[in-house]
Amino acid sequence: MDDKKNSKETIEKETVEQDAKKVKKSRKDRKDGWCIKDADPMHQFMPYLLSNRADNEAVLKETFEMEAVLNYLKEKNATVEEGGFRYTIFHVISAALAKVMYLRPKMNYFLQGHRLYERKFISFAFTIKKQFTDHGEEGLCIMKVGNPGSIPMDELHSKIKERVTTLRKENQTDGSTDIMAKLVKLPRFLLRFVTRIVKSWDYHGVMPDSLSNEDPYNASVFISNLGSIKMRADYHHLANYGTNSIFLVINQMRKTPVFKEDGTYEMKDTIDMAFTIDERIADGMYFCNTMKLFKVILANPKILDLPIETPVEY
Repeated sequence: MDDKKNSKETIEKETVEQDAKKVKKSRKDRKDGWCIKDADPMHQFMPYLLSNRADNEAVLKETFEMEAVLNYLKEKNATVEEGGFRYTIFHVISAALAKVMYLRPKMNYFLQGHRLYERKFISFAFTIKKQFTDHGEEGLCIMKVGNPGSIPMDELHSKIKERVTTLRKENQTDGSTDIMAKLVKLPRFLLRFVTRIVKSWDYHGVMPDSLSNEDPYNASVFISNLGSIKMRADYHHLANYGTNSIFLVINQMRKTPVFKEDGTYEMKDTIDMAFTIDERIADGMYFCNTMKLFKVILANPKILDLPIETPVEY
């Protein structure tokens, strides 16, 4: 009980510290992040020694049981009108991720310009396949989530519904695709010059909002939902460009033997997920406790029907 109490107090303390830090402005702040001024010497030095994000990748792979999630989805979808936009496993995982990042603020840190920052918002980026064919076009979805007082499940379901409807039914393109479609028409020498300017803006934190708001590599987490196309993968790289510190791969659900203490086993629905993380944003213990919290939420998904700031014991 004492350990659980301490975990709860730690989460509440982190949330308070996170909110307090946001009012302390610094000339080193970026438009998208607050500069972390009290980082330990190692986290201040590492961006200079290993400056590329791709040189600092750590892969955290876990298998998650889905029984509680599937039962939760049955209850949620029983309230959806016939032909309505149904709740899916992807919605649950995304909502759980938003709550985890709200309660564990270091997971929303990023490094750019050789400095460590806390992002001023939680944002997710993922692709939406307009048609499930080889030649079906893809659209990028980038959305900000996790506003204080929000209900994670309702917020994610509503925002994804709006974006999917826009891209698939109204056959619109996303802002990122529109921008790239214009840039690739430039001569190669000019396009290379433009990309150098964009990278300089990114380094110094002065990227125009019209670009940064449409750039998936400036999201808190880039999510690849491979389960939707019945595919599996254990890893996806990070990019040196941008501020994206986490890439999540969600694999296809499958039956897996889960062993009991007596040596017997039971076949259960599970999903393998792989997080590729910039290891410079936190330490191993922080990542470990974050994964524990994520697993607790997926085992008790009704937590996602409570305000996002509600503490969770793990």
